[in-house]
Amino acid sequence: MKDAQGDPAYGRTNWRRFAVAVAVPTAAAGALVFGMSSGAFAATFAVSGQSFKISADKLVGTGFAQYGDQDTTKGGTPIPVAVSGIASAELYNLCQSVKTPGLPITLTIRAGREDNKPAKATNLLIGVSELSGDAEFTDINIGQDASTLGLGGKDANGHAGTFGQEAKKVTITGLRQTAVSTSAGTFSLTGLNMKINWPGGGDGKPTECF
Repeated sequence: MKDAQGDPAYGRTNWRRFAVAVAVPTAAAGALVFGMSSGAFAATFAVSGQSFKISADKLVGTGFAQYGDQDTTKGGTPIPVAVSGIASAELYNLCQSVKTPGLPITLTIRAGREDNKPAKATNLLIGVSELSGDAEFTDINIGQDASTLGLGGKDANGHAGTFGQEAKKVTITGLRQTAVSTSAGTFSLTGLNMKINWPGGGDGKPTECF
């Protein structure tokens, strides 16, 4: 972030303070966990309503936008989310985990664990309920009309007259995020590893990303 004088600004944020929050569109892959497409957000697929966790050592994004909207389940239940878009993103040491409803099983997906081989995505859109991490923005506008957003990708804009923000670049370290949906134009997961974790069948390590 840059302040009024153009100097970089840093900060830790929480999704429960949306007006000053930074949404980080990050996620792992596979239709087993979430839908991926190049269509418009919040109209592409019905969400399950189940949240999943995402973490990364660092996310570097070019073209960022954020605004409020809602996802909808198959049964028509609306889920308020902070929608974020990143036109192009690199994610280092990416992890995604989701628990299986009614079963003591967790699905974990990891990728981009080598320093010079991050996971990469384009036209990312994500519906987030909570996020934390240390963020730096470059050339950010806060309070922009959500319908006029354009830096976060072709579908990253909201309703006229609602709060929005966008920046030319965002870097977040120590990313911890809880989300209900993600879509992307492309997602390249280097070193992809997917694992089913269950009690007594693991290696003693935590089964969730955080």
